[in-house]
Amino acid sequence: MKIGEIHNLFTQKGIEADFRGREGVQKLLDRKKKTFDSLSSEQREDFDQEALQNPYMDSGVFNVYEDKEIKRVLVGIDIEPAEILLAKQLGDIDLAIAHHPEGRGLAQLADVMHLQADVLSQYGVPINIAESLMKVRISEVARGVNAINHQRTIDMAKILGVNLMVAHTSADNMAAKFVKNLIEEKKPEYVGDILKILKALPEYKESMKIGVGPKVFVGSSDNRAGKIAVTEFTGGTEGSTKMYEKMAQAGIGTVIAMHTSEEHRREAESAHINIVIAGHMSSDSLGMNLLCDELQKRGIEIVPCSGFIRFSRV
Repeated sequence: MKIGEIHNLFTQKGIEADFRGREGVQKLLDRKKKTFDSLSSEQREDFDQEALQNPYMDSGVFNVYEDKEIKRVLVGIDIEPAEILLAKQLGDIDLAIAHHPEGRGLAQLADVMHLQADVLSQYGVPINIAESLMKVRISEVARGVNAINHQRTIDMAKILGVNLMVAHTSADNMAAKFVKNLIEEKKPEYVGDILKILKALPEYKESMKIGVGPKVFVGSSDNRAGKIAVTEFTGGTEGSTKMYEKMAQAGIGTVIAMHTSEEHRREAESAHINIVIAGHMSSDSLGMNLLCDELQKRGIEIVPCSGFIRFSRV
């Protein structure tokens, strides 16, 4: 496989796992195409046309030094200058794959956050409310990432001649779908039951060894879980703090998330919603493992680094 083929494979896997379904993702792309067609020629110059084919603009190929058959890849949750230097030092790495966004993917992180409104609507939050609250949060995130040094890692990769790509929402979709399916299969009654289910997965089992395994951040293991929502696994980053009240009104009793801020935790507590934190690096690793398994099936060797807990299900 070549780099573009890997990116296309990851995108397709992300679409397959997308809570909106393939039809919902296509509607998003069609809407972007309609917007593009309505622009003047001058406005089109500022439009990133990759968005017409790529539903996850926080992911993509960011540096191709040599477009060749990929045999060995360095995969990390964060690929930064140190990891780029590592790839160069190892010498036989054909491609570095980051999970967390870099470059224009980081600059456009907010672009994928609309996904959260659709997911919340599937759990019973009216779409007009979900969209309204998410628009405010999306604006916050867009402003927040604006001042970051987006090109630092990409510039390093260019200087050292290291191929680089990012798989963010595609991997997060895979993790979210995996956990959602598992919860629906096991039907946990209590919050503690959710912890037991998560802790049985190898990524979370490994993270427990360093003290960052699944934990209850709001509520108690003895609480009944009620309606369980996997709403904070994908969609860029954390959503609106004001959403928990609306989630409670929609009958949601427990949220499973990768991570949460103190402000989000307080709002969930006020809304009497239990929050189970699965773990950040471990959950990211779950999604990346499911994608990397597809590479392993095709004979590509995976070299894990930077917090990536590699476990093969092949």
